[in-house]
Amino acid sequence: MKHFILFILCLTTATAVAQPPARRNAEAQAAAQSKTTTTQGSAYRDFPTAPSMPDDAAWRRDIYLSLDLTKDANAVLYYPTTPTDGRENLFTYLFKLLLRGELKAYDYKLDGNEDFSESNRVKVTDLMDRYHIFYETKGEKVRVSDSDIPSEEVKLYYIKVSRYYDQHTSQFRTSVSAICPVLKRGDDDFGGTDAQYPMFWVKYSDIAPRLSKLQLMSSNLNNAAMMSADDFFMSASYEGDIYKTTNLQDRILANYCETDSALVKEQKRINKEMNDFQDRVWGRDSVAMAKAAAEKALADSIAATEKSSKRSARRTTTSRRSSASVSSSSSSSSSKESSSSSSRSSRSATISVRRQRH
Repeated sequence: MKHFILFILCLTTATAVAQPPARRNAEAQAAAQSKTTTTQGSAYRDFPTAPSMPDDAAWRRDIYLSLDLTKDANAVLYYPTTPTDGRENLFTYLFKLLLRGELKAYDYKLDGNEDFSESNRVKVTDLMDRYHIFYETKGEKVRVSDSDIPSEEVKLYYIKVSRYYDQHTSQFRTSVSAICPVLKRGDDDFGGTDAQYPMFWVKYSDIAPRLSKLQLMSSNLNNAAMMSADDFFMSASYEGDIYKTTNLQDRILANYCETDSALVKEQKRINKEMNDFQDRVWGRDSVAMAKAAAEKALADSIAATEKSSKRSARRTTTSRRSSASVSSSSSSSSSKESSSSSSRSSRSATISVRRQRH
């Protein structure tokens, strides 16, 4: 038995040694390359780490935001408009997923509500025909050049956000459920102003695993600072304006806000309602409250000190004025007494002189 085991070991060693050197080198290089190209880190995870919104959430408020990509906070989704050095913006990434059939797009309706039913699904060729995007077909394959993808014209996004209270974890969370890219193009019929064309809705749950692989440059000062598109939306790093809420009348804010100032006032009111509800549930953070109380106490102390100093200054000024008036009155009275005494003496001198002459 021992001799048989030794024979097998010798045969295996001889087989390994008998391999050509070029083959051994190729295998070693392939193994090394697989180790170096293995994707690691949170930016390359296959699934998002954010917990999904429970169906039995105790409280939820659905709002629709418009993300203006000209703002600095949202510009990370806009640049680069043309793919360069392996980097591309959000719309280019989504559009290529649609071309490869890896993503479903749903038509944007006039009421602005998202409809993720199969009957509302839209084909990518219909989208390109509708928005005049040049493409080439070869059999069942559709090809679009990077320069023909209208990523530069997508300067706005509509997103549906749900702010909810998870009673299972006793936490308030923010969850994005839908995204809609919006084209902005000039229209000669309207004096050359940019007209907005919402293109399609996509479910965020469909694109979240893929957005974790889209790297975005998150800083102008540090070009090595990168973050995934999924992290951008999960951390609510965007800045958006409320244009609609889920309500019984299904109205957007522009329907009942006649002026821009009224629109801004209504947006602030809705945000305050959500923040006030959160404060009523479990209050503000104790550290923040203590800090705010200390700052208020310091401000009150400074105000009281300034007020007392102003009072003392007024009292000093009043006393100086009274002393000055007393001194002036005494000097005037003394001058009057001296003048009266001098007049008396002159009178007596005159009388005495007259008596001497007689």
